[in-house]
Amino acid sequence: MVTRWRGAAVGAVAAGLVVVPLGAGAGAVHAGSAGQAPARGTSTSVSAVSPAPQPRSDAFPRLTPEVARQLDQVVRQVMAETKVPGVMVSLSAPGKGEYVRTFGIADKATRAPITTDMYMRIGSETKTFTVTALLQLVDEGKAGLDDPIGKYVAGVPNGDRITLRELAGMRSGLYNYSEDPDFFKALTSDPRRPFTPQELLGYSFKHPVLFAPGAKFDYCNTNLILLGLVVEKLTGQKLADYINEKVVKPAGLTHTLFPKGAEFPRPHSQGYTNQTATGKVEDSADWNPSWGWAAGAMISQLGDLKQWAKVLATGELLTPATQAQRLKVTRAGDRPDAGYGLGIFNVGGWIGHNGSLPGYQSLTLYLPGAKATLVVLLNTDISYQGREPSSLFGEAITETVTPDHVYSLSAQPVPGTH
Repeated sequence: MVTRWRGAAVGAVAAGLVVVPLGAGAGAVHAGSAGQAPARGTSTSVSAVSPAPQPRSDAFPRLTPEVARQLDQVVRQVMAETKVPGVMVSLSAPGKGEYVRTFGIADKATRAPITTDMYMRIGSETKTFTVTALLQLVDEGKAGLDDPIGKYVAGVPNGDRITLRELAGMRSGLYNYSEDPDFFKALTSDPRRPFTPQELLGYSFKHPVLFAPGAKFDYCNTNLILLGLVVEKLTGQKLADYINEKVVKPAGLTHTLFPKGAEFPRPHSQGYTNQTATGKVEDSADWNPSWGWAAGAMISQLGDLKQWAKVLATGELLTPATQAQRLKVTRAGDRPDAGYGLGIFNVGGWIGHNGSLPGYQSLTLYLPGAKATLVVLLNTDISYQGREPSSLFGEAITETVTPDHVYSLSAQPVPGTH
């Protein structure tokens, strides 16, 4: 249940992002994305700012029937290898056509097919909404990115030194609560129980800080819990209410929500995870995502995420200056063209985020040169040979259509490691 962003995997039950750097979240327990069992994200030096530029072609193919057949083949191949029950894919670019497909089933019990109108839990993609809310408040002059978190939340280790920018950029040095063994035990023993933000922070703050603020990149769900509290303090509203009113609605999203509990609108797909107390695969559709909160609790649909990909990457809800700061990425992971900005990543030129939460994974990307969007949603977070299936789908699809811009995330850490 951790979110990660592979390359920056978050420990167990993180709210999801699984990205190589740049799920969720995320994230451990993929909260990704809040997702899989806690897996510690990689820490990397922040010496390099922005991926190294490389000569590339921004060519994007027409999505002809022949290209569609090729995409069908690669998606089915990944499904066969990973044993993902169901997946939906949306790929499009202006003037190039649109590829929208579903494969497999939404429910193992009934064998009902997965369909594009189904709601899915999106894990760490929640981070993109939470950070957008924060950046809107920065644009309004209500907060500064270089404000210390201690100005808004008391009791944070190094709270007088860690800035809002470092929290949003995954460089705080705080311990990821979703990697804490006691948290993982509490979550898996009763996955339907609610968690408060303060409880989540308690799992983090009992551990010493990992490094000085700004010294490294380390994907961490704790950072987003703190930013969610900042948004609440500055607005006087519950985070769910504020994001639904000030981010979701202005973005034109009609089938996206920040839930206040375990509610899950219908139709929705069931979700299958092995992040359980026994290690056996269970259906997680009715689990409470509150443990991911600002890092991984949100729900959406394929069509809305296609819209969000463009809104997020082009900064439609922010001033150009603030969006430019958001997109300034710090290298994260082994690839020179993979980096993380403020609640957003750039991998191979694709901008966006991934998400992983027990039972679900998502990937929402935008390629600026072609104005192309790619969304992948699937109903499991069970890894395949140490890699998240959402990353494998993203890699196979982008290798097919944009070989000069491949979305590829490194293998995730072994669940349960620190």
